[in-house]
Amino acid sequence: MLINVENLVKRYGNLLALDHFDLQVKEGEIVGLLGPNGSGKTTSINCILALLKYDKGTVEVFGMPMTPDAYDIKRNIGIVMQNVAVFNELRVDENIDYFCGLYVQDPGTRRRLVQEAIDFVGLGEFRKSYPKKLSGGLLRRLNIACGIAHKPKLLILDEPTVGVDPQSRNNILEGIRELNRGGTTVVYTSHYMEEVEQLCTYVVIMDKGRTLATGTTEELKAMINDGETISVEMYMLDSDDLARIRQLPHVTQAQLVTAAMADLAIDTPVAMRSFGRTHGSHEPYSYYYAYCAYALLAMIITGVSSIMIAFNEPDLYMRNLCAPLPKRTMSLQQVTECSP
Repeated sequence: MLINVENLVKRYGNLLALDHFDLQVKEGEIVGLLGPNGSGKTTSINCILALLKYDKGTVEVFGMPMTPDAYDIKRNIGIVMQNVAVFNELRVDENIDYFCGLYVQDPGTRRRLVQEAIDFVGLGEFRKSYPKKLSGGLLRRLNIACGIAHKPKLLILDEPTVGVDPQSRNNILEGIRELNRGGTTVVYTSHYMEEVEQLCTYVVIMDKGRTLATGTTEELKAMINDGETISVEMYMLDSDDLARIRQLPHVTQAQLVTAAMADLAIDTPVAMRSFGRTHGSHEPYSYYYAYCAYALLAMIITGVSSIMIAFNEPDLYMRNLCAPLPKRTMSLQQVTECSP
């Protein structure tokens, strides 16, 4: 494990910035740390790098405890913070040379690394320019070049695309992918969901200093249940009945709640589109027909005589055009009459 953070707690007076935060990063990954402003992303990075003291927890990098004077660990880390940190008095190549010189002492090696960093971020024609003459996107590229010139094994980027145009953002993201393909492990913090989905192999979602969810983008999407729930009340339900219900189109989940109750979750947008062909794509009650149709199928399969249809959160379209649809218990005949 390249980074292992366990039970990290950081307080600023009465503010709990990190609330028993956990983070694991494996070698070769691009891990996205996703969360809104103020969620604790930058604080967690500063604690991992031993730039901030924390109140509780453990931080290990490259399998060793991270401390403020752990220079053998830090020489293998590159950091690109959200705020651009370059010297306006130095040219582009001089800035990169300065930061590379913090890690590499040999002048010949440093000249080669500086040139490679300039070529990598595409600043060749600006190498003799001063930072104040650069656009926002070029300045971000310079910031990244200063952080990667010494060829770190671990690169941490804290919202590096804030305030840049889409073209510059795409160039930065492609550069990060190329670094990763070259063997660099990357931790990338952002509050842009599309960036994290596009770039990262593993995602950690945090808010209020806590880890809320972890996984690949596909695993995180699978955690989201965007359907409504139909509760089916019955006296007897065996495993064969439940298996048949799970085979219904667009049914995403079917499980026993109690000995006499089962919950059915349907992918309502897909179901609505299916039944929209029958009732017209702009039919206000398309969701309603979809629910009733699936309820009818479930009732026929299981042989129950009544079913509870629960409209927990009508969508905006339905809320604007239709009267509220309360929870109601419907008989088989009533469901049949309402179904397409």
